Amino acid sequence: MTDHDPSEFTTAEPTGRIVLLTTSHRVAPGVLSWPAWQTLHAADRVLCADPGHPQLPYLREAGVEVVHESPDAQALVEACAGGRTVVVLPGGEGDQRLTDGLARLAGSGRVQMPDLELLPGSYDLPGARLLDLVQVMDRVRRECPWTSQQTHRGLAKYAIEEAYELVEAIEDGDREELREELGDVLLQVVFHARIAQEGTGEDADEAFSIDDVAGTLVEKLVHRHPHVFGDAKAETPEDVHAHWQRTKAVEKQRESVTDGIPLGQPGLALAAKLAGRVRAGGVAVELPRGEGIGYELLALAARAEAAGTDPETALRAAARAYRDAIRAAEGVTP
Repeated sequence: MTDHDPSEFTTAEPTGRIVLLTTSHRVAPGVLSWPAWQTLHAADRVLCADPGHPQLPYLREAGVEVVHESPDAQALVEACAGGRTVVVLPGGEGDQRLTDGLARLAGSGRVQMPDLELLPGSYDLPGARLLDLVQVMDRVRRECPWTSQQTHRGLAKYAIEEAYELVEAIEDGDREELREELGDVLLQVVFHARIAQEGTGEDADEAFSIDDVAGTLVEKLVHRHPHVFGDAKAETPEDVHAHWQRTKAVEKQRESVTDGIPLGQPGLALAAKLAGRVRAGGVAVELPRGEGIGYELLALAARAEAAGTDPETALRAAARAYRDAIRAAEGVTP
């Protein structure tokens, strides 16, 4: 009969569990997932180094005892001995010191590690980063010497420039550039809304915020899409366009089909827009006739619009091809 080392029959002590419970500052404090609440209530200890952590009042209200400690990795591992579960609430920027320490211990091979779990207590909803944008814009407006002095009129040219740069990114088909230019256009919207929020001088009684801008847009989208949010039927894009135009006509109560058309837009786009309004409104009017290239371009723009072609886009495409031909003739590498 062979003798055995009694230690061979010794059951290893449970190593326990460390849970790093993360939360999003873009979600209201106290709004946590059900697994997060279950883990908090079942934990042997809940630790948080930040006494001002926004979740603490809600945890206390829920009967969860939180200890204000900032243990190092070794102490945290030891606290889990015997199979205990320890939940750690990191601050908003996380706890790099602790996570690096745990990684070193786990990689050393000399320590029997507890189970490590990263548990998201709340998740960002789509659009959550827009909240960050509003906060950053608010701070930049208050603290930047240049930004704090800008006005709607002073920024108007940038809105035009950014719109053109967005169009160019679309035409180039560059996805990374498209994302950046969309951000620059969005910046203009948020910037103007932030200025409008101040309501200074003669505009004091007409102040509005980015929430008012978004709220108005939501109402408009819902109202102009009765086939999505109501009982109306729309089977084709043409049906949708008809809905849109009818709704706009009721909303705007315009005297003329030309009302609301910005005269400052590029000439071909302006001509096409006028022709489109005339056609959609059924106005019996012929194109004016006269001498010169302007009237010829007007006729071409109207013809293109009737055929479903945006003349401004078509001319830009042709101009870009012309530019490429010029560069090729010059021997310039694409």
